[in-house]
Amino acid sequence: MQTIQKEHSTTADVQYEEPAPKPVYDVCKRVFDLVMSALALIVFSPVFLIVAIAIKCEDGGKVFYTQTRMTKDGKEFQMYKFRSMCPDADKKLDELMAQNELDGPAFKMKNDPRITKVGNFIRKTSIDELPQLVNIIKGDMSIIGPRPPLPREVAQYTPYQMHRLDVKTGLACYHECQGRSDSRSFDEWVESDLKYIRERSMRTDLKIIFMTIRVVLTGKGAM
Repeated sequence: MQTIQKEHSTTADVQYEEPAPKPVYDVCKRVFDLVMSALALIVFSPVFLIVAIAIKCEDGGKVFYTQTRMTKDGKEFQMYKFRSMCPDADKKLDELMAQNELDGPAFKMKNDPRITKVGNFIRKTSIDELPQLVNIIKGDMSIIGPRPPLPREVAQYTPYQMHRLDVKTGLACYHECQGRSDSRSFDEWVESDLKYIRERSMRTDLKIIFMTIRVVLTGKGAM
């Protein structure tokens, strides 16, 4: 388990206010995460079966994809997703980095050639993210929080950007409800996460959940 130590030496950090402890909210949020994730796994169990069969039928590869991500205080964990890319996708990433459409350490490519036909559908509908409900139950993630970054991305963060990891990362966040990620800068992404950290409450979490549902149903946004 790796922990990234945050520094506090830049001008941006001087202007940053550490999030106030919210112990009652943290307990309520954890109970909410457990109950809602368990219910969602039951409700979506038929979807899990259908998607698993579709992925297997397309190329015979693994159904699930695990990837090392980071959460609160830079702790690493294995994040689960339905596999939406070809089996050797990670090995091909270096070849595509020059075509990255984001301006920060995160990678995004509109017509990524590694995405399979089934993968294209489950990404558009956000079905590929459903296995992260297991991560939430395990305590790796929360339903609402900044999206978990890759270690290689965090290695490029400034001390100010590291504050994205002041709280547990999540399945949904402000950023993914406020327009397509390829039309927003990484700095805007960070600011939306810090906005959530400042405003976090059960009311805010419920608002983001409803915003996320709208994004998924309309097919708009960065989900």
